[in-house]
Amino acid sequence: MHDTTQAPDHDRLFELASEQGGYFTAGQARQCGFSHALLAHHAREGGRFTRVRRGLYRLRQFPPAPREEVLAAWLALDREEAVVSHDSALDLLGLSDVVPEVVHVTVPRSKRYRPAAPGVRVHTTTREMVPSDVVVREGIRVTAPVRAILDAAEAGTAPEQVIAAAVQAIEQGLATRQQLLAAAGERSSRVEQLVRRALDHGPAT
Repeated sequence: MHDTTQAPDHDRLFELASEQGGYFTAGQARQCGFSHALLAHHAREGGRFTRVRRGLYRLRQFPPAPREEVLAAWLALDREEAVVSHDSALDLLGLSDVVPEVVHVTVPRSKRYRPAAPGVRVHTTTREMVPSDVVVREGIRVTAPVRAILDAAEAGTAPEQVIAAAVQAIEQGLATRQQLLAAAGERSSRVEQLVRRALDHGPAT
């Protein structure tokens, strides 16, 4: 356990936040020796930090990061449990040309989370997120290609985008036909049929 009475370690916090597009959570700040009062002090107008929302801060002078709205949405939840998913995962993985209207994040249904920020859609799932279901992209936990494709299909992403994502995943070596078929067999018949349609469009390997 970290001692929150220690002197604040600005260098350590900066290093941590630098790996997260300039963002950090209140919990991470406490681990670096910043008390609630000190966080509030630095988050005042003109201070070193910007308070993004409850429990989430950003280094005020840090340069903008690509897809920082996705990073912020993920960090605002439990970063050990939450994963960027659905259309947002397809976008981060470079599969299909889907343009997410909101940031999609999935969390276990058994956990309790504060309401999502505007522009964020939180999905809950009882389907366990096993290690093979998660990859890291740009420092963010993201559903792996097979899971992202099936989740998007189940949630109603346009069929042509699901088909494109499946074809591209196979072509790029990110998934195999066997993996997609096996995983689709555990979903609804509509999702399984959509995946089979996608495989009819893709390479035979």
